[in-house]
Amino acid sequence: MRAALSMAALAAIAVVVWWLWGAGGVHDLRGWATEGQREAQNAMAGMLRRLRAGEAGALIGLWAVCFSYGFFHAAGPGHGKLLIGGYGVARRVAMRRLAGLAVASSLAQAATAVVLVYAGVFALNLTRTAMVGMAEDWLAPASYIAIAMVGGWLALRGAGKLWRARVAGQGHHGHAHGHDHGHGHDHDPGHHGGHMAHHTHDDGTCSCGHTHGPTPEEAAAISTWREAAVLVASIAIRPCTGAVFLLILTWRMGIEMAGIAGAFVMGLGTASVTVVVALLSVVMRESAWAGRVQGTGAARLASLMELGVGVVIAVVAMQLALGGI
Repeated sequence: MRAALSMAALAAIAVVVWWLWGAGGVHDLRGWATEGQREAQNAMAGMLRRLRAGEAGALIGLWAVCFSYGFFHAAGPGHGKLLIGGYGVARRVAMRRLAGLAVASSLAQAATAVVLVYAGVFALNLTRTAMVGMAEDWLAPASYIAIAMVGGWLALRGAGKLWRARVAGQGHHGHAHGHDHGHGHDHDPGHHGGHMAHHTHDDGTCSCGHTHGPTPEEAAAISTWREAAVLVASIAIRPCTGAVFLLILTWRMGIEMAGIAGAFVMGLGTASVTVVVALLSVVMRESAWAGRVQGTGAARLASLMELGVGVVIAVVAMQLALGGI
């Protein structure tokens, strides 16, 4: 039953991929998302006028429009979904943690927009055109380059694991031929006690009771948090242009807090799409595994997936960066 569900999930994902890249779905999706953003922008302008006039329910209406704008913004082809989805396929990250990263990156994008606008207004005295230009001409390529670097890191990590596994396999093969020689004598209990004492440092703690280094679990946790920070930062470098426009307009209208809250609601709208991408990437990854490969084969497959996905992320992100420069 589980194998059948896994195959069905893979088939459904394959159909979606074929529609996107084989049947022109990317073009249709981009057009639909662009039209949705345009309609949301028009509705946003109307809600801002109603809010300034003090009409009841205008604030909730504005935030609803902000959420829909974020949804349409994320529904089109974009770099955030590429990185979140690729990371979910390449690394065996828990579904809940990956969804959390998707939400955090979207909210961090909103925070970047707030910092850009209010730093530009109060510290740099930038015009609206200058702030939008900075977001599109400087921060967007920087974000693409950062994502390409994350992809390159994933690829190098996967390649390194494959290389170390190969070297370890060769070393183990050579070690096995000579391991049984020279052990025909008996050991006294003292020898065994000394031998066991020699191996009591594997957990990073010696007999004095002090820890001389991080445990494997602590090292893994540090690595995970560092990866999460890099992932979120590489996406958050580029703020949403719609959020920048909203913040500038609300600042000029004297309703700054409504605009700041709207920018974060817009981030939640973006997260509603990236979370779905995160969940689908985990489903695709686990469906591809589905208990088919175990032991060293599983480790090799994981490294190959990390290498392949990292290369794809790096190539696509660099294409976006070169197109935006």
